[in-house]
This record gives sequence, C-alpha cells and structure tokens, in this order.
Amino acid sequence: MSGRSLRVAAGQLGPISKDDSRESVVDRLLLLLEKAAKSDVDLIVYPELALTTFFPRWYFEEESAIDCFFETEMPSSETQRLFDAAKSFGIGFCLGYAELTPDGHRYNTQILVERDGGIVGKYRKVHLPGHEEHEPWREFQHLERRYFEAGATFPTWNAFEGIVGMAICNDRRWPETYRCLALGGAELILIGYNTPLHYDPDPSQNDLAGFHNHLVMQSGAYQNGCFVVGVAKGGLEEGVESLAESCIISPTGEIISSASTSDDELIIADIDLDLCDNYKNTVFDFDRYRRPDTYSPIASQKGKIMPAEREGGS
Repeated sequence: MSGRSLRVAAGQLGPISKDDSRESVVDRLLLLLEKAAKSDVDLIVYPELALTTFFPRWYFEEESAIDCFFETEMPSSETQRLFDAAKSFGIGFCLGYAELTPDGHRYNTQILVERDGGIVGKYRKVHLPGHEEHEPWREFQHLERRYFEAGATFPTWNAFEGIVGMAICNDRRWPETYRCLALGGAELILIGYNTPLHYDPDPSQNDLAGFHNHLVMQSGAYQNGCFVVGVAKGGLEEGVESLAESCIISPTGEIISSASTSDDELIIADIDLDLCDNYKNTVFDFDRYRRPDTYSPIASQKGKIMPAEREGGS
C-alpha cells in the first residue's frame, strides 16, 4: 500500500481479572501486536483501560486503594517492551489506561504512538458516565465520576498520513465528540470502550447495547466523513458481562470489519483516507453548509429549556 492507504487493526481484549499482573496483560497485547505485524498492519488500536480490569465497578472509600490501577508514567517499566516491540515492527498503536499525573490528577487516558515508537498525542476522556457516590441498589457500581477528572478538549494530530483523533467509551455516544474532532480535521477516530451489557438505571436498554454501540459510531463516521475504529474489552470480567463487537467503520457509515468473539481478537481493514473527501467535500462540506450562528444552544446550555421557559412564560 502507498499514499493515504493504511492497514488498521482493532486489538480487542477479553476479560482482565483484578489479580492479573501488568506483565500478563502486556503479554496479551504483544501477542496481538505480533499477529498484526504478520499481517503488515500500520496501526493497532487497543481498548479503554487496557492494562487493568475495569475497576470503577467497585466502590473504594480511600483514594489510595485505587493507586494500583493507575500509571504514573508512560511508557512504564511494564509497558516499555510494548513500545520497543511496536517500534521494531514499525507499527503504531493506540492504548487506553488510567493516568495519575505527578501533581495528583487522575484521568481516563488514551495515547497515540507512531510507528517510530514516539508518542504523538494524549487524550483524556471528556464524557464521564456513571455516578460519584456508592449506590448499593446497583448490581455493580460505575464510579468513573468518582475516580477520574474529566478532560477538556478534543485534540487532533497529524499522524499516519492523515489527521487522527481519539475518544473513549461514553464519548462515542455524544455527537459533539465526532463533530469537534471533524472540525479539527479528523479523518480517523480511534475509540476504546468497556461497556457492561446490564444498565441498572434502565435495564430495558440491555438488549440494545450492541445496536446502540454500532449506531452511534456508524452515524458519527458518516456525518463527519471519518473512519472510526471502535475497540472493546469484552466478555465476563469479575462477574460483569461486557459488550465486545469491536468494529472498523468507513466514512460511508458501513462496518467493514467486525469481531466475532468476546475474547482477545484481532480484526483488520485496509482503509483509504482519501475516501473521507467524498463526504467532507460534498454532503458534509462544513464550510458551505454548516450554520454555527444557529447552534448556540449546543455550546451554551446543558439541560433542556422548555418552550414556555424559553418564551418567558410560566
């Protein structure tokens, strides 16, 4: 392949238990990387929080109790061999992990690494789902809002012969994510996720988890003329069943490669970033058709304002 063509892969993971060591998890990442190398992949994308179990499912009173799930440097002593192997193969990667900064801030983070082993960019999850305090009525907790601070921006980077953006899990449900990235020129959006199949606030959504997962990423790809790579950590992890269904999506909105298991699995697709222009320069020509002067509520308000309130009525 040449020019703006890339071979991309989703490196889906199966469950990671609370007792699994970083070393054993990195071993699994390396196995997927080696498979990718044998298939001449340019870029492999790993899931959200790919180095540990999804720890926000548990309530910990003391902040120090979660330190073991966080990385204080990247690459770390445990992950350096992943960087070294990727560089030797000439493969870039995208990796999600829990980040603890030197000044004590905690983020749900994803990094993009080029084929030379250098870190191109870092993204911190903006849309944090779940809740802040222990809610014993739940089957399991979802305490991302307790354990992480929210990121503030959707940056993009020049990498892999194109413009690349990242998002994490719940970000994929919000159309603003894709639009902000596309306004930054994104042609390829990389998304890692951990999605439980049971949703305590509204279990009627359980059977639709897979449909909703693909729906939001396919619409985001089409409406913004981007390729999207969505990568899961799925399967039964510490008693919680999570969605797999990793996929690679074209700017047409079509799924062009998808996972068939809930285990460690590599899926691959050849993509041509020039295809993005077919949509960015026609039906979604932002310069010609967008009307930001009419979109002020999107950026100025959070909750709904009812017609009577907007008109000043009672």
